[in-house]
Amino acid sequence: MRQLIILSCLGFAVSAVCAQGMYRIVGPDGRVTFSDQPPPTSPAPAATTGGSQRSTGENPGSRLPYALQQVASRYPVVIYTDQDCAPCDSGRRMLEARGIPFSEKTVGNTAGDLAALKRLGGDGTLPLLTIGAQRIKGYSEAEWGRYLDAAGYPAQSALPPGYRRPAASPLVAPAQTSAAPAAPEETTEASPADNKIPVTPPVTNPAGIRF
Repeated sequence: MRQLIILSCLGFAVSAVCAQGMYRIVGPDGRVTFSDQPPPTSPAPAATTGGSQRSTGENPGSRLPYALQQVASRYPVVIYTDQDCAPCDSGRRMLEARGIPFSEKTVGNTAGDLAALKRLGGDGTLPLLTIGAQRIKGYSEAEWGRYLDAAGYPAQSALPPGYRRPAASPLVAPAQTSAAPAAPEETTEASPADNKIPVTPPVTNPAGIRF
């Protein structure tokens, strides 16, 4: 009997609250309270679309189209060049005109660079173009075009307007100089002019394109 009286009183109290224009408020912790003031309105969160609002520091215009990105990841293109090398300049312009995303390595007249070039399969002929594991010695626009076609690169540029290729970097990073350089030793090594990398006419690769 006493419980019925309490429930009746609670029902009467709720009715009285509603009649007085009270508001039922559910807090963040799930607690329910009643107040004669409307609940505060919180500002709506800013709309996001798949994280596009995040700042990554990357220029959106530098992102390659998906199809071109897949080809470049499977068969990256690297050109090895030297200063005062007309065929190297022609090869670079050809890649840029076709819209090939490539990186460039400059080969200096040092024993380290010459050894590194030999390990890559080069014989001193520049430019040297690598497309994946394929190596092409010397510049020939028709030959380079055939290999790029076989790798799946588009015939026309598909680069976005804001694309910028990486700056050229040395094949072998220069060694850090010490604070006190050692005294020069007398050697019978040939002068740098003797190690000058020859620039030869374009050569034709054997038939068959392999990647």
